[in-house]
Amino acid sequence: MIGAEHLPILQVAGPLLAAPICSVLRMRNLAWIFTLIVSVGSFLCSLYLLQTVMESGPLSYEIGGWMAPLGIEYRVDASNGIVLLIISGISSVVLPFAKRSFEAEVPEKLHSLLYTAYILCLTGLLGITATADAFNVFVFLEISSLSTYVLVAAGSSNDRRALTAAYNYLILGTVGATFFVIGVGLLYMATGSLNMADIAVRLEAVEETRTVDVAFAFVVVGLALKLALFPLHTWLPNAYTHAPSAVTVFLAATATKAAVYLLLRFSFTVFGTGSGLLAPMAGTVGIPLALAGMFAGSIAAIYQYNLKRMLAYSSVAQIGYMILGFGLLSVTGVMATMLHLFNHALMKGALFMALGCVFMRVRSVHISDLAGIGRQMPWTMAAFVTGGLSLIGVPLTVGFISKWYLISAALAQEAWWLVALIVASSLLAVIYIWRVIEAAYLKDPAPGRTVSEAPLSMLIPTWVLVGANVYFGVDADFTVAVARAAAEGLVGVMQ
Repeated sequence: MIGAEHLPILQVAGPLLAAPICSVLRMRNLAWIFTLIVSVGSFLCSLYLLQTVMESGPLSYEIGGWMAPLGIEYRVDASNGIVLLIISGISSVVLPFAKRSFEAEVPEKLHSLLYTAYILCLTGLLGITATADAFNVFVFLEISSLSTYVLVAAGSSNDRRALTAAYNYLILGTVGATFFVIGVGLLYMATGSLNMADIAVRLEAVEETRTVDVAFAFVVVGLALKLALFPLHTWLPNAYTHAPSAVTVFLAATATKAAVYLLLRFSFTVFGTGSGLLAPMAGTVGIPLALAGMFAGSIAAIYQYNLKRMLAYSSVAQIGYMILGFGLLSVTGVMATMLHLFNHALMKGALFMALGCVFMRVRSVHISDLAGIGRQMPWTMAAFVTGGLSLIGVPLTVGFISKWYLISAALAQEAWWLVALIVASSLLAVIYIWRVIEAAYLKDPAPGRTVSEAPLSMLIPTWVLVGANVYFGVDADFTVAVARAAAEGLVGVMQ
């Protein structure tokens, strides 16, 4: 029987080996079943890994028996264990939804290749989360990025603007990856190591040198592009809007979360106090940009008529909340960030799934085409409303839990003005969610339009995420415990 010590590498190696196999499965149903099996296997693996590290501490695996820093190490603790669970869990819920969605939006001849790109994207996201080697992060960052460009471009069968969105994403994604790898190269020049923990130790001898500070700046800017921090978010709205519905769900719930995790990992574990720029960057740059993103994203969402674009701009605002928690440089603040990584994946996944169900029947997500849809697709729109309430932060939803701890972190530092801004930005979400509710329930449907409810294969995954929004909003013991352990592990390194 395979021991738990091998699971960190199997978590990544399994999907990586599965991708070329999927590419030769030309029958779309066979390719879908194979992809689903791979994804569920990764989810079960990540669930066991998280349970193990919470009970027994971090797990480490040296590839080929070569001990770090000479070899490549994979290391799982509470901070990346929860991210692995988010990525693999969302993937496993999305795939049952994706079958009918892809059939409606993507030509059949592309399905096996699309599922191959999906597995590669899953591999890349799992790899950048699990590895403890800085250059290995770049390798998996490129794997996930290249496959993501393909997934976004697959939407061109319905809208040719998907090609432009994918190209724009490619250009900005390449710039971000280039900045990141330059930063890693400078770190190697300063320390002679690529293992994250070893770099942190060696930085003590060269701390606050210009090379280390420049490396820190390159890494932060590169990751800021990848996670779509305002104003480096311009690739995100078009990518989410024009990608196939299932792709949008997967990317919105996972890709930016992995990038935020990387920012936390490098800031605290690698640099820690080794760069004198961490505190100034977090307080002087991070918090203002986070606040700007919270308001700019929400205000832009209010004026959108395409609902996928509306939720895309909402994601820019939600990323602002995550970076705000990080910028506070406290255990409670980082805990709020880790909580919101998990909770935002649930709420935004549910919302984009509901829109995917609408697009399946109406062939549009323009707000004017959704008049009266609440009476014709009651289960779908009920899911959207519940997800919207969670996005606003209504009690008994996961959105409330995230904002409660974020406000608590601000109050701990007596930053009352931050509390006021958090509440104000949350109220902006009421406006754009209400616009959808008004159109769906208070307006009459177009004359002669008959729309049936979405198929169960799409409704059930949607309601799984909706149910998770409510369940973890009522009983948050598990997520709070993991987020606290993750924050203590990360911030404790710096302190």
